[in-house]
This record gives sequence, structure tokens and C-alpha cells, in this order.
Amino acid sequence: MPFLLRVELPDVPGSLGRVASTIGEAGGDIEAIEIVEKTGHGTAVDDVLLELAPGMMPDSIVSACSSLPGVHVLWVSRYAGGGNLFLDLEAVEDLTEHPGEAHQRLLALMPLTFRLDWAVRATQDGLGARILERTEAAPESVEWVDIGVPSRLISADDNLVLCGVPVGDDVYLLARRGGPEFLDSELARMGHLVGLATSIAQVQALTQAQAGVLGEAGLPQSPDLPPSASLNPLSPPPPGAGG
Repeated sequence: MPFLLRVELPDVPGSLGRVASTIGEAGGDIEAIEIVEKTGHGTAVDDVLLELAPGMMPDSIVSACSSLPGVHVLWVSRYAGGGNLFLDLEAVEDLTEHPGEAHQRLLALMPLTFRLDWAVRATQDGLGARILERTEAAPESVEWVDIGVPSRLISADDNLVLCGVPVGDDVYLLARRGGPEFLDSELARMGHLVGLATSIAQVQALTQAQAGVLGEAGLPQSPDLPPSASLNPLSPPPPGAGG
């Protein structure tokens, strides 16, 4: 059974290797490790996706890790994310491949990328909020929050950890049931991805508008390019282009 372990450890060479060896000796099989944050006081926060044998509980893993000097287990829980860690770069690749659905795709990817239980994009409707899109496990109604930057939010449910990311007149609401708390680095990453989705959607809309104007004027249009090529400045030129 997969579990996700969030651990804080000294940010020194060999520290992560000692944690990984300890997990293995305690019976855990590590599937993936992601560095979540480097703190300002000489430590790092890592997420470790590991597999435990049927019937085995994570207590032994937690005890073994906690016995290491300077290592603190911040959170551990079963992980239903499909057995992998979906990283930011994979999310960016998906957005650039589907520019016309950038925000819809990002909302669907948020739970995998940030280990969430649900995600919602909502807009203000009078004094309340109207949900524009939501993931399968999200509630059917949410309260509106007025924020200017990615922020941790106070939830009426003590077991729900909540944050919000503004996007134009809308807001993303993102939740974890039971934790862990959202780190500053996670809020920054969320804000970056939401901003990127907005830029990709705007470029796509502008490209479509320009194509429409050229078509009405009877002017030749540029050859069709894959969305990822037209939006990624690092993409190679199409065949036949350039010298």
C-alpha cells in the first residue's frame, strides 16, 4: 500500500541517503522522492512516496526516521495518487499541449501535483461564490474568499487544510484532508502554475483572434504548429523554417 511521508531533515550532504537507508531497513520500499522546500534554518522538507507490505503500518517507518539526529516526520498518510509524484514540469507540458483548456487542465492536475483531496475554481457571485469547475471529490458549494496573493485559508472544518490562489476575478480553492499544512514554497509554485495557465490561455486566444482577422481579410496564415511549439520559446523551428 502506498504512503506519503513528509519529512524535515538537515540540509547537508548524505542526510537524504541516511533517511532513505533507514526507511529501507524498516521495511519501506521508496518509489519517489521530491524536494518540497529548503528552509532558511539549514533544513529541507522532502516528500517520500513509499510502498509498504500488506498489513504493515507506517509507525515503524516514522519511529525509525525520528531516531535519526535532526530528522522530524511532519506528516504521513495513505496516498491514493496512482503510485507516482506528478511534478510541476509534467503539469507545464500538459498545459502547453492543451492551450485552449489551460485552466481546466490545471485544475484537474492540481490534486496529483500537490497531493490534494480536491480543487475548485470559483468566481464571486453577489456575497457568495459560484463554482466554475471542480474536481470529483470537491464540495458542491464553497465560500468566497477575497485574496490578492496565494494564501493559507482558515477552514470551518478542523480536519481540512485549505489555501487559495487568485486568478483575475476568480480564485482557486485547494484542500487537503488531514494535512499537511501548505508550505510557502508550495503556495509560490501554485501561484506560478496558475499564472502560467493564464498566460498560455491568453496567447491561445490572441493567436485564434489573429487567425480570424487574417482569414476575413483573405491574407495567408502561418502554417499550423503544434501548441507546444507555438508557446514554447525553446521549441525547435518547424521543418523547412530558418536557414
